[in-house]
Amino acid sequence: MNSLEKRLETLEYYQTLLLQMIEPNRFPFYRLVMEKRLTREEIEELYSLCNDLSFLHEEQKAQGLVIFTNLLTQFAGQLNAKLEIDETVYAMSKQGLYSSLMKDFLFIIKESLR
Repeated sequence: MNSLEKRLETLEYYQTLLLQMIEPNRFPFYRLVMEKRLTREEIEELYSLCNDLSFLHEEQKAQGLVIFTNLLTQFAGQLNAKLEIDETVYAMSKQGLYSSLMKDFLFIIKESLR
């Protein structure tokens, strides 16, 4: 094994150790990102999606809409394949990312389980 491969292997091991040190309830989304090994580009795509949906969400709220299933469907359709919808929404909500949007997504998810 060459030096670069050894260094990469060591970094991956350190990342595994760091994940174990992170309190799961403190930064659940960042932990999920690392566990699923998402790239920076994949996360930026997710943030871009959430920015777009948050804008639409606020527009729809201003128009008096209270059901946002269409936005959740769009989120699910464009979510990275490495991520699960429920797990991602819960983690982002718990970490306070896109609070209003994720709150409404959580409501829809919980209602669908009833």
